[in-house]
Amino acid sequence: MTIRKKYLAAGGVIIWLCIITFFMILSYNLDLEIFFVLWLIGILIAVELIDPAFARPSYLRYLRYAIATGVILFGAIVANKVLEILNS
Repeated sequence: MTIRKKYLAAGGVIIWLCIITFFMILSYNLDLEIFFVLWLIGILIAVELIDPAFARPSYLRYLRYAIATGVILFGAIVANKVLEILNS
């Protein structure tokens, strides 16, 4: 059951990224920061949906390291945007 959830979550994140890319191309606004933030939201939702109640598979542990790195990068993006606003 867990392996099925893992593949469904991966497929869901891939579909989510394709939808984001489609709308970014459609609006002629290819912004890597927006793409990254929306990817982070999608991956956080996927991890919450596939997280089993009583066991912690090894792939989730490694995925949580990727999420922690993503949250740190998100903080850097937010700090950069705040500095841009304060300097203008």
